[in-house]
Amino acid sequence: MSDSELHSFILACDFSVEDVDRMWTWLKKHHRGLAAIGAHHVVLYTGIWEPRRVLVTIGIRHVRSLRDVLRSPQIFEWFTIAGADDIPPVFGGEVVEKIDLYPPSPADHVGRVVLGVMSSVSDVSVLMTKVHDGLDRFKQGGVRKIWVYRALDDGQEVMILQELEDESAARHWIDHPDAAAEWMSNAGLGAYPTQFVGRFAHILAVSEQG
Repeated sequence: MSDSELHSFILACDFSVEDVDRMWTWLKKHHRGLAAIGAHHVVLYTGIWEPRRVLVTIGIRHVRSLRDVLRSPQIFEWFTIAGADDIPPVFGGEVVEKIDLYPPSPADHVGRVVLGVMSSVSDVSVLMTKVHDGLDRFKQGGVRKIWVYRALDDGQEVMILQELEDESAARHWIDHPDAAAEWMSNAGLGAYPTQFVGRFAHILAVSEQG
């Protein structure tokens, strides 16, 4: 989550696989297919408490290609070939804001804990006002970054990626979230997965030529 240019538009999937390394090897071999859908980066996070659980984010260059991918059966074929246990919900959205609470470092994406939540909120603009008002409390809770995305097909559906100091801070944040982090209360409800807690594992840059 360290490169500010990543993921103006994003596809994100939270699912379980039989073999994480095999899935990543397969993705790298399909560089041309990723380029064809307008992907520029693929990032893989692996679960800390659920080792077979992964969060994959695909940065997309254009909103048109993102919508095309969401309508295409190809993305679901990828999950099958990659060894996913089932077909997960796919979040397709655009960035609302990326907030770095500390000066960036070249190795920010290495080692620290990522907490991912897909949720619904009553009003994204109101949410962001609450977040900015509570930034000092977020820092006290060990949060270093907050990246907010809004779903293209639902203005109230969001995905929030937070980077935290360590596993202990993540566990405490899940058990005692700040009131400004209203997205935490809906995680795991309905079609939404529970909070993803993991670490950065791999990143793949995709050229436009494939």
